[in-house]
Amino acid sequence: MRRLGKIIHLSRSGNLILRLEANNYPALGERVVDSRLKEIGRIQDVFGPSAKPYISISPTMNDPRSLIGKIAYSDQR
Repeated sequence: MRRLGKIIHLSRSGNLILRLEANNYPALGERVVDSRLKEIGRIQDVFGPSAKPYISISPTMNDPRSLIGKIAYSDQR
């Protein structure tokens, strides 16, 4: 499990937007979990400046808005 960063926004398309904390980019399609290892979604896109990129996460839960402000982790298996 690797810390990705804080979820900061829910886009109009319904994807969660996260500010990546480190420069080691996760793979597209990688599983994203919360601190209790509950699946949040899958990585759809990495975008923005290379020094501080953003990640778009396609949520797999019913209420993604409740995750804004929470820390997300990659579940590397």
